[in-house]
Amino acid sequence: MPELPEVETMCRRIAPVVGCRIGNLKRSSSPLQSILIYPRLSVFRRRVKGQTIAAISRLGKRVVLELENGERIVIEPRMTGLILLDNPPDRKHLRLIFELEGGSARQLLFWDQRGLGVVRLLSPGEFRKELGPERIGPDALRITPEILRKRLVGSRRAIKVALLDQHAIAGIGNLYASEILHRAGVHPAKPCNELKPRHWAAIHAAMRKVLQEAIRHQGSTLRDGTYRVTRDEPGNYQDKHRVYQRAGKPCLQCGAAEIVRIVQAQRSTFFCPVCQR
Repeated sequence: MPELPEVETMCRRIAPVVGCRIGNLKRSSSPLQSILIYPRLSVFRRRVKGQTIAAISRLGKRVVLELENGERIVIEPRMTGLILLDNPPDRKHLRLIFELEGGSARQLLFWDQRGLGVVRLLSPGEFRKELGPERIGPDALRITPEILRKRLVGSRRAIKVALLDQHAIAGIGNLYASEILHRAGVHPAKPCNELKPRHWAAIHAAMRKVLQEAIRHQGSTLRDGTYRVTRDEPGNYQDKHRVYQRAGKPCLQCGAAEIVRIVQAQRSTFFCPVCQR
């Protein structure tokens, strides 16, 4: 968390920064340990200062700001990061401030409660080497059913675990993997190499439906309340969750069983034992 829908929401919310020029870059006055910034802040600042933000894109669970000179600022929110234009949840966890000029946005903020986020400035060559198609899989919203099956069908891993592999398919995390598999009617522990073509078709269809619905609802704000669209506005897809964090509650689809929680690859998985045999 954040996953594809939350990061896509962030990209859309910060769209006003396109066309703005970076006047300065600085850390906040927070006493907390700094997040990982590459290269070091003084070099980062020198390279971006005066550059115009030409475009915003999403790469899996990363926000990418493309500068006019071709370099890219890559922001990875990781567990608790938020990318905002203003009004962070608090000042203590505000990690990085881009001061902007010449456009409709005055600043771009990176707020991170746990401090696990990463902000990198990459040249075009570095971007291709570190985040090109050999390192990051096709986007979960753009992948075709055929490519999805081809990339995972030879694996002996459980399908839930395989969907989390960003090298295979980009953008899906723990929350949406559980929701997708419930919608598809596929047991999360089923090995990829035992799935039939109809299973892959169902997974692909459920993937698109769940992710698109979550984007329309601006993502999911979980019990810790960390993810926010703005300081006073949570996402609301959590109200649509069928299985995630609903262990012991009745399945909303069949009503005949309670949602079960298991642990896979050290992550919680939620499913219905009737709908996902």
